[in-house]
Amino acid sequence: MLNFKNIALRRGARVLFANSSFTIHKGQKVGFTGANGAGKSSLFALVKNELQLDEGEFTMPPNLAIAHVSQEMPATDRAAIDYIVDGDAELRRLQQQLVIAEQKDDGLKQAELHTALEIIGGYTAQTRAARLMNGLGFTADQEQNAVSSFSGSDVLLLDEPTNHLDLDAVIWLQDWLCRYDGTLLLISHDRDFLDTIADHIVNIEQGRAEIYAGNYSAFERMRAEKLAQQQSAFTKQQREIAHIQSFVDRFKAQATKARQAQSRIKALERMELIAMAHVDSPFDFSFPAPLKMPSPLLTLDKVDIGYGETCVIKQAGLTISAGDRIGLLGPNGAGKSSLIKVLAGDMQPLLGTRREAQDLKIGYFAQHQLEQLRLDESPLWHVQQLDKTATEKDLRNFLGGFDFRGDKVSEAVRPFSGGEKARLVLALLVYQNPNLLLLDEPTNHLDLEMRHALSVALQDFQGAMVVVSHDRHLLRTVTDQLLLVSGGKVQPFDGDLDDYRAWLVEQKKTEEKTVESGDTTVSRKDQRKLDAENRRKYKPLYDALKKAEDAVEKYHAEQKQLEQQLADSAIYEDSEKARLKQVLDRKIQVDKLLEDAEMAWMNAEEQVAAILG
Repeated sequence: MLNFKNIALRRGARVLFANSSFTIHKGQKVGFTGANGAGKSSLFALVKNELQLDEGEFTMPPNLAIAHVSQEMPATDRAAIDYIVDGDAELRRLQQQLVIAEQKDDGLKQAELHTALEIIGGYTAQTRAARLMNGLGFTADQEQNAVSSFSGSDVLLLDEPTNHLDLDAVIWLQDWLCRYDGTLLLISHDRDFLDTIADHIVNIEQGRAEIYAGNYSAFERMRAEKLAQQQSAFTKQQREIAHIQSFVDRFKAQATKARQAQSRIKALERMELIAMAHVDSPFDFSFPAPLKMPSPLLTLDKVDIGYGETCVIKQAGLTISAGDRIGLLGPNGAGKSSLIKVLAGDMQPLLGTRREAQDLKIGYFAQHQLEQLRLDESPLWHVQQLDKTATEKDLRNFLGGFDFRGDKVSEAVRPFSGGEKARLVLALLVYQNPNLLLLDEPTNHLDLEMRHALSVALQDFQGAMVVVSHDRHLLRTVTDQLLLVSGGKVQPFDGDLDDYRAWLVEQKKTEEKTVESGDTTVSRKDQRKLDAENRRKYKPLYDALKKAEDAVEKYHAEQKQLEQQLADSAIYEDSEKARLKQVLDRKIQVDKLLEDAEMAWMNAEEQVAAILG
């Protein structure tokens, strides 16, 4: 039992929350929600004994094992990372065939198998498994430990484990956590993930941390009942509901597939309630109506997509017309992001034709665009570059809708969090008034309030959109057509996201049957040799990314601490001249170190994104 009694936590002079009491009992699965910076990670640090309370009392049983490992891992000498990769039966089947082809010195077969492995993302399997292990709290050193060496855990802490996972991995992790029988503390901004796993919610807002029984939807209902009584929120709430109703009407008029339509209508029935639960959101923005809407906007005709001589999608045909709202599904490495890049014009097809309308105006969001922000410039400067004639007042009002207010509007972007940078990129995209949105994982780093605001804005968007996302709630609420990217093809998916989950299960069963029925076998020694070769090939990239992320976090924290010292008027006393000089000198050093670390992080992220396709 974890008992929090009248606790308070501060960050510098700012109180995160105070006078908060709640108890987490053995076996409960608790989701922690609240805006970025509200104090969720600080609570985790408290449980891990890395942070002390400013007020109140926190107690837990002695000798409680707080770890990040499963209680039911099998007693095997297999390396933990290899055990995870074993879950990809198709990958293991191809690897076995490759070893046999090498033993027979069959060059033609080897080339064929290497291409097949490239298409299914086989050469990035170790990197993806390492990311998943990192999300579950394993260190890089633990990846090679035998599964049997891990002991059971009483409490599992997960802080945003789905941020860098694709939809398939999110579903796998969700199922794994549902089976976990210890106590789970989970920070997540993924509604569906929280709804499926959590049985309690601890929400941090307005300086208080409160616990609610039930999953995230149950918490929203209780919160909505409170907020619906606030008369000051009524006008905004009605505007949100009007947006949602407009989208519902448009969806009902366009829906053609019975199962998908029914699933979407059920989700949309909850939207009025969701609007009430978010009436005090700091975000308030919408997409203006496109100035021109040609149709079709964009066409791909018999297009092959890939890198170099490797083709991941063959003979794709796709026409995007006004009003299309398309979600892309498919396994990791199948080519979803590559397809988005070709649609955006960032990547040329290997074969075939890409045709765009004369008045096409694309709004493209991908994670690498965060790197294109000018770190020494402000949000206001960035928007001014898009519209030199706009008044500063109008631009400030626009940025306020994305919660850039007051001094934040004119501050340099460099120290901004990942969520703040993503919000700024989205703001720039909205301001440019596109008629086609291409969104590749737009919700990474965004908190629940911003995800909701983005969902509402996309529901009211009058242009066309194509979305890749592991956020199932976003896919359910803003798309009405699903395309499956798999096996080198792009084709309509006849069903909803629940059907897609069932499709994944069937795919895995088929792959397992194929392996069981095959007469090819390979020694464990040869298989481990092949695994090691692939691990050596891509592990340096993942290690570089992790090292860069750690460095950015370290120097950003030190930069903030130095800024706090410089904000203290006492440091400018005559008696403190020596300390002031020391702090200023270190601030200059840290600013440069942070800039270098961010550049290294951007380069590493770009390389990893390139191999993941």
